[in-house]
Amino acid sequence: MSAPELRIVSLLPSATEIVTALGLGAALVGRSHECDWPVDVAALPVCTRPRLALDGSSAEIDREVSGFAAQALSIYELDMDVLRAARPTHIVTQDQCEVCAVSLQDVEAALAEGLDDPVETVSLSPKRLGEVWASIRQAGRAFGMDPDDFCRSLTGRMARIAAGGMDMPGSPPSVATIEWSDPLMAAGNWVPELIAIAGGTNLMGDAGEHSPKFDFADLAAADPDIIIFMPCGYGLEKTATEAEGLIQIPDWAALRAIIEGQAYAVDGNAYFNRPGPRLVESAEILAEICHPDLFAFGHQGNGWRRLSDVIKS
Repeated sequence: MSAPELRIVSLLPSATEIVTALGLGAALVGRSHECDWPVDVAALPVCTRPRLALDGSSAEIDREVSGFAAQALSIYELDMDVLRAARPTHIVTQDQCEVCAVSLQDVEAALAEGLDDPVETVSLSPKRLGEVWASIRQAGRAFGMDPDDFCRSLTGRMARIAAGGMDMPGSPPSVATIEWSDPLMAAGNWVPELIAIAGGTNLMGDAGEHSPKFDFADLAAADPDIIIFMPCGYGLEKTATEAEGLIQIPDWAALRAIIEGQAYAVDGNAYFNRPGPRLVESAEILAEICHPDLFAFGHQGNGWRRLSDVIKS
């Protein structure tokens, strides 16, 4: 199938970024309600909607998501009228996390309901960095492309970041991530690998595993050099609101990272939460935070800020 014949519906933000990075933005004919990058995808028809309110507190969202999970229900649903009107040749979805996007099971059920033309489903489910690059290759080949050169450019940039910190003096700083504030959760999946590439030592959350819950006592016992707040799905502005709750935790101010001004807020929604091309920028952000004397990619202010500055603003 040639590129002009492609009609792609992307049901997750990272896939939309992959499609456009591969030069196939013109083939997109539909998106999820969360797809927001590149900014011009906002003009595309929206094919999904959430079944729950996503503007509550962290605790409220967690309770609602847990309630849906207990009933084996997805928190998103497809708009079949919009999907049919889009007449896709390909639908890109995922089978990794029902909190992240419409699931493969939902897409298969929708296809069983019937579309006018045959549709190829491309399901992505990366949990580690190597699997992210493999998912880009998978998508590209499904669209009739050879994405190897593009993937090599991404891994090459990652390698240069890692090489840039090889001669750093002293021990790598210890890093704790907070991906959700109530309940407290650390970042898993590809984030521990990003921290290692950036020259840090990850303390909580394992590569390739789902984000684990933890108690504040665990954070206090680890007493990391650096704390990075990256709530899932939140940009810097909403992260600032959530950060206000962190400082209410008893003994928060006694953490070494807080005392030394080494706590940071990052734009998780744009970077860390999405397994796509911008994970390279995520590694750059971490490198700037962990080793400011060695790295300056220009992300400060837009991709990350000191948590104390976010809370004050």
